Amino acid sequence: MNFKNDMDYVLFYAEKLKNDNSFFLQQKMLVESQMKSSFEIFKNKFGKGASFKKDARVYLKNMKLI
Repeated sequence: MNFKNDMDYVLFYAEKLKNDNSFFLQQKMLVESQMKSSFEIFKNKFGKGASFKKDARVYLKNMKLI
């Protein structure tokens, strides 16, 4: 397939999803896997509960992101 721009790809993908929702299931599994991995990384880095917010803010301030 030759796409002229990103929107062509989006339309192609939407059409594929409409005809075969196994694409959706694959995407859903990928996103859920990424979310679980991110959660584990942040939990290991900043802990859980009240300390999570405090430690995450300190980290983000040190990185000059907030």
